[in-house]
Amino acid sequence: MSGAKERLTDALYGLGWSTVKKLPEPAAAALGRTIADQVWKRRGRGVLRLESNLARVVPDAGPERLAALSRAGMRSYMRYWMESFRLPAWSADRIRNGFDPKGIDYLTEGLAAGRGVVLALPHMANYDLAGAWVTTKLNVPFTTVAERLKPETLYDRFVAYREGLGMEVLPHVGAGAFGTLARRLRAGGLVCLVADRDLSASGVEVKFFGDTTRMPAGPAMLAQQTGALLLPATLWYDGTPVMRGQIHPPVEVPETGTRAERASVMTQALADVYAAGIADHPEDWHMLQRLWLADLEERQP
Repeated sequence: MSGAKERLTDALYGLGWSTVKKLPEPAAAALGRTIADQVWKRRGRGVLRLESNLARVVPDAGPERLAALSRAGMRSYMRYWMESFRLPAWSADRIRNGFDPKGIDYLTEGLAAGRGVVLALPHMANYDLAGAWVTTKLNVPFTTVAERLKPETLYDRFVAYREGLGMEVLPHVGAGAFGTLARRLRAGGLVCLVADRDLSASGVEVKFFGDTTRMPAGPAMLAQQTGALLLPATLWYDGTPVMRGQIHPPVEVPETGTRAERASVMTQALADVYAAGIADHPEDWHMLQRLWLADLEERQP
């Protein structure tokens, strides 16, 4: 990305955080739908990739069904951005009432036992809102990681935004982040990770909607190394102002096998839970990038 494009990108995000959060909520929601529809009509690279990914999720869908899903997907994705721009201005009550997760006992009981919990989610609905709900409703701090974005000023904006919601944010680099996460878990803390797309060369190969992709080994390795509970979670919208969610039963550490073998089994279990949740709510899976290895190989020269 050129320096001029980086500056423009940072300025646009800055405008969103400074302007959208001042809009009344219905106006922000309507603006989000309008922008989503305009982007969808242009059929740009992100929309086409989303549609291609959804074709794997819903393999029997014809062109009209896929087009409808991708349009709904862009509306869901833009709702995420509108909410994220406005979250810093939401009251504590609005945050508490903005998310309705089921299975929360898995999380609260795990933390009460002092075991430490890894909450692992896919790119569904609004995980920032879920995190704000955890820090506000449950009054539980947690640690997460963030991909380093370009420009650096944009990355700094995201870190400040998430820290303002009560999260500890670590850069997604090397073993340093892993060591800090492990220490938080050994102290009985909570770690939340978005874990359906590998951002390193050390991902675990899993079967996902009938084909092979890589997902990060971190959640499984942290659970093995620290004894923390590993909980998958899925999120979705249902047409109301309240986001829905499900915390699923824990993924157990296998009793046999090497560390890598056990991590592979556990990561596949996460992938299976994600696949079921995404199949139920495909329009709320915000995957606008290449994911499957076959798609990544197509891009190779």
